[in-house]
Amino acid sequence: MDKDLLQQFRYFLKDSIRKAIDFSQTDQNKGIAPPPVEKPYSKDSKRIDLPEYEQFKSIGQIDLLAAVTNRESHRAYSKQPLTLEELSFLLWATQGIKQILDEGHASRTVPSAGCRHALETYLCVLNIQGLDQGIYRYLPVEHQILFEFAEESLNRKITRAVFGQSYPEAAAVTFIWTTIPYRMEWRYGLAAHKVIAIDAGHVCQNLYLACEAIGAGTCAIAAYNQEEMDKLLRINGEDEFTIYLASVGKKL
Repeated sequence: MDKDLLQQFRYFLKDSIRKAIDFSQTDQNKGIAPPPVEKPYSKDSKRIDLPEYEQFKSIGQIDLLAAVTNRESHRAYSKQPLTLEELSFLLWATQGIKQILDEGHASRTVPSAGCRHALETYLCVLNIQGLDQGIYRYLPVEHQILFEFAEESLNRKITRAVFGQSYPEAAAVTFIWTTIPYRMEWRYGLAAHKVIAIDAGHVCQNLYLACEAIGAGTCAIAAYNQEEMDKLLRINGEDEFTIYLASVGKKL
């Protein structure tokens, strides 16, 4: 192994960079308005209302000890579809907004450095009751999903984009988290990128526990073809790009 290269990549895991940054020069401290908490969309787009928090009383009835004890990765799924209520619960548990603080900040169900929440949630929907197959995006402010587009042979294309790992093809839905890094860079500059990765871990762990609560399984995916996945989502790969995935389906 190249020891110099190893040291270079290990540096990303450290917080040494914070001591080298002049935080007075970040866009936040320059008085520039924060980016919005949610990626904009056309008001003419097709949007689907999701069941609200108050309607979750009939699902998710599992104690935290059992959820943590039973948590494990599942790569095989039954053909039973997820319901829209179950999908709504998983989205709320991973990126749901509890309170809008101002135009650039929102308190959510997961922690984020500086309350910046630099992630967007896309959904590769293959087997959800009442939803056509396709790519959707979660709108946490409205608690809706936005239909982005249909894609021919979507199950095979997402499998190819994760280097042939087969379980997204059999999943009811695959959560695909992208990052809009400027949301975090606005506050932290060059110290933003490590905490974006940490935030993604918070979100995925909530998904694991929420899946246990509805009798579903999930498996996190960190190995994927960056360019192919970004192309599949039709994002530019610079201002927004894929950072993490997790397939979800009912347990066998």
